Amino acid sequence: MSNFQAVYYRDADGREPVREFVDGLDEEAQAAIENQIDRLNLLSDEVPHLPFPHSSQVEGELRELRCHYGRDHYRVLYRRSERLLVLLHVFARRSAKIRERDSNRPGALGGLQGTDGRRATEAATGRGARCAVKGVSKIANMIAEPAR
Repeated sequence: MSNFQAVYYRDADGREPVREFVDGLDEEAQAAIENQIDRLNLLSDEVPHLPFPHSSQVEGELRELRCHYGRDHYRVLYRRSERLLVLLHVFARRSAKIRERDSNRPGALGGLQGTDGRRATEAATGRGARCAVKGVSKIANMIAEPAR
C-alpha cells in the first residue's frame, strides 16, 4: 500500500495559510517544521500516526504535528482525508499545550480568523472565532466528507 501525502489546505482565495506561515520563518525554523511535515509522508495504513511526542490527537480526527526549534514549539493541525493529510492550521507556542484562546490572536487560525477570515470561521462554527480547535475541527470534517 502507498504512503499518505501531506498537502497544504487552500482557502477560497487560493491562499495556503500553513505554507505562508512556514515561509515567513527563518530558514532554520522552516527546516525544522518541513522535516516534521516530511515525516507525515512516511505514514501509511500500517503506521497511520506518528508516535507521541511527534504527533497527538487534539479532537476527533484532528491531530497536531508537534515541531520544535530551540525554545519555540510549533503546532501544525492536520486531518486525514483518504490518502491525504491536510495541513489546516499552524501556530507558534512557548508551552506544549494548545489553549482555546489562541484563536483570539490575529492570524491564529492561519487565515481563518481576522477581518476576512472571521466570516469563514463563523460559517464553519456557526459563531464567532472563539475556539481555534472547534473551528478547525469543523473545517477538517467538511474536508473529510464526500461532496454531495
